[in-house]
Amino acid sequence: MATDKMIARKDGSTGWMIFNNPERHNAVSLEMWQAAETILDDFERDAEVGVIVMTGAGGKAFVSGADISKFESERASEQAVEAYNVTTDRLYQRLGSLTKPTIAMIRGYCVGGGVALAISCDLRICTEASRFAVPAAKLGLGYRFPGVQRLIDLVGPSFTKEIFFTARQFSAAEAASMGLVNRVVADAELEDKVKDYATTIAGNAPLTVASIKRMVGEAMKDPEDRDLEMCDRLVRECFASQDYIEGRRAFMEKRKPVFAGR
Repeated sequence: MATDKMIARKDGSTGWMIFNNPERHNAVSLEMWQAAETILDDFERDAEVGVIVMTGAGGKAFVSGADISKFESERASEQAVEAYNVTTDRLYQRLGSLTKPTIAMIRGYCVGGGVALAISCDLRICTEASRFAVPAAKLGLGYRFPGVQRLIDLVGPSFTKEIFFTARQFSAAEAASMGLVNRVVADAELEDKVKDYATTIAGNAPLTVASIKRMVGEAMKDPEDRDLEMCDRLVRECFASQDYIEGRRAFMEKRKPVFAGR
């Protein structure tokens, strides 16, 4: 679904997905979530894209949650709420199933659905002035189990309770201390830091990076649900790849390897 409130662009090996609703601090409507799915699918199919970065337009917010102005049209009935939740759950799951790494570049407010989006990414890099909150308890909203579980997996049960119970805003320093973000940088350095991370990751062996993403996902499951045969297969595929040969040769020849993802 096309909408001018979602922007997709490519910069070398990095695909950028930008939430473009700055007048509402990048609050997200149903059509924006649907467009985001299409963008992610396009980037996943694009062999030139090695890393996906998502961010918000306007400089004041990453994503500030759901667009409350749309609640009457999108979330007023039980059926409408269910349809909205199915769409957002599908997007968060899609982020986890992508073979390519994802980075949330966070400037300003990251609230509600913005936190849910950020923690569905592989890495989160924010500015010193960024602010985080999940205000469900101030709005009377129910929060679905998969989102709670993702937050627990990232910051643990105690911090998850604090985030939900208080519904207050947390500073970037607090977010870092909880493990909610990977890195906190000065505002002026954010884009350069994210670009550097994306370029570094995209320059590494894609099969190795993808295998680690899959295996970390398996490690977060209950032991009886883990697909260890798949994990072993991914390791074998790395060792059987042309990239493994290239990596060895580049090391011996003291040059930067050129990986092809096969």
